[in-house]
Amino acid sequence: MAVTPGEEHAVPVFFLSDSTGISAEIMGNALLIQFPDVRFERRLYPFITTIEEAQRVVRILDEAMAGPVTPLVFVTAAEDAIRLELARTTAPRIDFFDMHMQRVEEILHARGMRQAARLHGVGDMKRYNTRMAAVEFTIEHDDGQSVRSLEKADVILLAPSRCGKTPTSMYLALQHGLFVANYPLVPEDLESAELPRPVRELADRCVGITTTVERLSRVRNERRPGSEYATPDQCRWELRRAAQMYAAHRLPVIDSSAKSVEEMATMIMQTFKDTKKERP
Repeated sequence: MAVTPGEEHAVPVFFLSDSTGISAEIMGNALLIQFPDVRFERRLYPFITTIEEAQRVVRILDEAMAGPVTPLVFVTAAEDAIRLELARTTAPRIDFFDMHMQRVEEILHARGMRQAARLHGVGDMKRYNTRMAAVEFTIEHDDGQSVRSLEKADVILLAPSRCGKTPTSMYLALQHGLFVANYPLVPEDLESAELPRPVRELADRCVGITTTVERLSRVRNERRPGSEYATPDQCRWELRRAAQMYAAHRLPVIDSSAKSVEEMATMIMQTFKDTKKERP
């Protein structure tokens, strides 16, 4: 018998797709984030492109139904045959494609192509190519790895290490096609209120990220247990000096301890909504 999820039992969550699974994860997580007190154990099964593969996944789902907590299944399969095969599971499903496609077809008086790739934005090649170029730029400029062509960035995130720059950067690139660089403020940078030299002339596209001392110390301890880098005193000093830098240059500031990646990205999009460059 299924039990109420608690500290001992996480809810198994499955994201299923006949393509990348990005849409299933985004839409599913948008719902799950509304349940902050529930622990989830997420699993992604992308590229389910054959009946045999769909049957294998159904067996996995049915086995999960025998566990102590009822699983959740999010599906964005566009191919009718794959979607119908996945529907054979006894696990409860939220099928985003089937849920809305029929209604859209009714309104348009036309049947959709129901092709897997089109569900994930590949049908709009210009938008898809822009997003992929943004992802490549953002990966290259993650954590200050490169300052080459930094002037091409739509947004530059500044923060001490482990404040949440990378996931926010990747979300902005993948979901909104923004060219994002993130630059770590190391102790040497924080000796002065001046912006680091590589971004000094780009203040108009910089955003400062901050967090709480407690959260930063905890996250850093997971990476380097017992180090000076993770002590509350070091974290407090870095956050205080970063705040002084942000204030000196009147940068917009976002507290990552109190907001999800999606919320942070939305705030950044609003800040720079009129400044995104046109890409060829």
